[in-house]
Amino acid sequence: MKQPPPSARTTLQRKPQRGHHDAATIAAIIDAALICQIAFHDGDSVHCLPTACWRIGDDLYIHGANNSRLTRTLLTSECAVCIAHVDGLVLARSAFHHSMNFRSVVIYGLFTAVDDLDEKQAALAAFVEHISPGRSALVRPPNAGELTGTRVLRLSLAEAAAKIRNWGVEDDADDLRQPVWAGVVPLRTVAGSAQPAEHCSARPEPTIPSFILSTGANPS
Repeated sequence: MKQPPPSARTTLQRKPQRGHHDAATIAAIIDAALICQIAFHDGDSVHCLPTACWRIGDDLYIHGANNSRLTRTLLTSECAVCIAHVDGLVLARSAFHHSMNFRSVVIYGLFTAVDDLDEKQAALAAFVEHISPGRSALVRPPNAGELTGTRVLRLSLAEAAAKIRNWGVEDDADDLRQPVWAGVVPLRTVAGSAQPAEHCSARPEPTIPSFILSTGANPS
């Protein structure tokens, strides 16, 4: 979709040069995530909870138990969703200029329920595909009881903003003589060796998402 102009909530006040509002950048950061953090107010107190997430088109999806506080509250109260990836430690010559390279997205809005059965099944299959591409065709799909007990919610990406830092040290000129190493230490997410459950050792190993580097892979 064509991303709408920034709202008051998605207009960056601090370091706006790091901001991005284009749909492609926002989608790429979401697609590289397994977990998001959702901040909300349930009428009594504020909360911030982690949950699995995935994207289909112009919406962020989550799922949870039908009767959970999270899924109940998100259908009636606006929330803020944050996704963040740490890509490197920025080690400067002064304590003040230490930083991190990162990619983040913040989304604002009100979740809606996915009640259509076919759409709900497709969304849950997409979740499995996000975790392990090709796996939804290999496993048993949710049965009627599981579908009834699970709520799928989606949130429009219309009000979203990305923030990215992806460069090196920004030292003051006077600190360049400081006798200490300075630079960036890249960080990456890797998958370890698969640990099969009982009676599965002869089965083909699962696929992993392309955004997770397998053990021994060269960093990009």
